[in-house]
Amino acid sequence: MEGIFVTIPIFLIGLVLFLYFVPLGLWIQSGVSIGWGKIGMIKLVIMRIRKIPPKMVADGIINLHRAGLDFVTSEELETHFLAGGNVLNVVDALIAADKANIALDFKTATAIDLAGRDVKEAVQTSVYPKVIDCPIDGKVSAVAKDGIELKAKARVTVRTNIDQLVGGATDETIIARVGQGIVSAIGSSATYKTVLENPDDISRAVLSKGLDSGTAYAILSIDIADVDVGKNVGAILEADQAEADKKVAQAKAESRRAMAVAAEQEMKARVQEMRSKVIEAEAEVPKAMAHAFREGNLGIMDYYRMQNIQSDTGMRQSISDMDEKNEKGDSPEQS
Repeated sequence: MEGIFVTIPIFLIGLVLFLYFVPLGLWIQSGVSIGWGKIGMIKLVIMRIRKIPPKMVADGIINLHRAGLDFVTSEELETHFLAGGNVLNVVDALIAADKANIALDFKTATAIDLAGRDVKEAVQTSVYPKVIDCPIDGKVSAVAKDGIELKAKARVTVRTNIDQLVGGATDETIIARVGQGIVSAIGSSATYKTVLENPDDISRAVLSKGLDSGTAYAILSIDIADVDVGKNVGAILEADQAEADKKVAQAKAESRRAMAVAAEQEMKARVQEMRSKVIEAEAEVPKAMAHAFREGNLGIMDYYRMQNIQSDTGMRQSISDMDEKNEKGDSPEQS
């Protein structure tokens, strides 16, 4: 009895291990679904040993067989799984592409999947185009030729381009290019009224630039969803320019005034210097006269005549000053 109690657990453990490594149910399911020669028992055991989920591979082969896509083998699915790919996503994408008459082979689908793109979503976008808001938040700001700012928001309808999905630019590039096209189209408009009257002109102008070149999408349409009038940027810039010109003119005037003040100060300094020299020269006159008296070169009558001449000159200068004051309107009492 003790031997029986020991043997039964060992047998159960061995049975569980056997069924784990030899999935009989999965082998029977695949044989009934796609034929007994497609996925053999040994192949399922080898998958288990290589840590490849046999059920995932078997389900993929069964789904592809029922969809009529017998060109994909279990070995290819195993290889894609070991490379880190999403096998079920690739299988679903191949079936969806076949039903939608989209040319997609297994090699391209696995390349897209390994590149980090959702190949299933790409096929769905090829069937049902998606809409991208441009920009995602806010609006694109542009200025027409008359200086009026316009803020626009566009909705871009795109469809996946399977051939360019690997290595092609994504949504961010589409948004950036469309925004650039809107700015260019509005900037080339004569007035903002033209844009408001015919917003479809912007759509045609942007769409004609071939913005989907090198991207993973084909642009089907660009629709202007909303346009708002912003600031009068032209008037603001002109006002700023006028203020800047005013400051430049003030700076130049201040520079000229400073130069004039400096020139005046220099002239005053020169006049003062000349007066100093005159005073010094006048101080030498008495000395010269005394020397002339001692030497006998100047007589007393000569001295008196010189005094009379100086008095006459002083009187004439006083009369001249009084005439100038009278001409200016000053009375003699005031002066």
